[in-house]
Amino acid sequence: MSSTALTRGTTTQAIISLPGVYRPQADTRLLRDALALEDLGPTTQLLEIGTGTGALALAAAAEGARVTAVDVSWPAVATARLNALRQRLPLRVLHGDFAVRTRGRRFDMVLANPPYVPSPQARIPSRGPERAWDAGTDGRHVIDRICADAPALLRPGGVLLMVHSGMCGAEKTLDHLERAGLAAEVTARASVPWGPVLRSRRAWLQARGLADSGDEQEELVIIRARNN
Repeated sequence: MSSTALTRGTTTQAIISLPGVYRPQADTRLLRDALALEDLGPTTQLLEIGTGTGALALAAAAEGARVTAVDVSWPAVATARLNALRQRLPLRVLHGDFAVRTRGRRFDMVLANPPYVPSPQARIPSRGPERAWDAGTDGRHVIDRICADAPALLRPGGVLLMVHSGMCGAEKTLDHLERAGLAAEVTARASVPWGPVLRSRRAWLQARGLADSGDEQEELVIIRARNN
């Protein structure tokens, strides 16, 4: 078990991470900063897709939002529930596919830090920590599902906030969302050092045209889309 300190306002929250659960990293922090710019309150119904440790869901709950968090990983579900108990915050955590577990419900906000790392394996892993980042050969397996399902998940005026790698194609995400009827834009970008997964795939990424030989930084983007 490990813990990560996330700062919310002037308070540092220790987030517990059970083995095999994706710990809050640069993409989590970037999405948290985007969330801080949104107007949340006790009437806000919020969904987080792929909650992991529950760090972002709990940040929203601390602002008064009524939060439902979903993850396909049982260890992640257990971790998010544990962190909610430790912070004494109300959080509904569901196990399974987000579209199945939320069918028929609509939300004011949807948060997503989906798997987005391009992988030499087209097949999506069904177990292990890799399922938190591997997303097919183009990294868009979950991203494209979220884009397609966003109109059904969002109430009129509802907002989707999603973070992913620039390798996946921010313009493609914007195009998918706009064709689905949402007004979408990139609201933030950040460059972060390559982690061990990308470094281990350097030759394959270069062969695919997703990286250059001297690349050491990965661009992250925040996509904000509003349901008109």
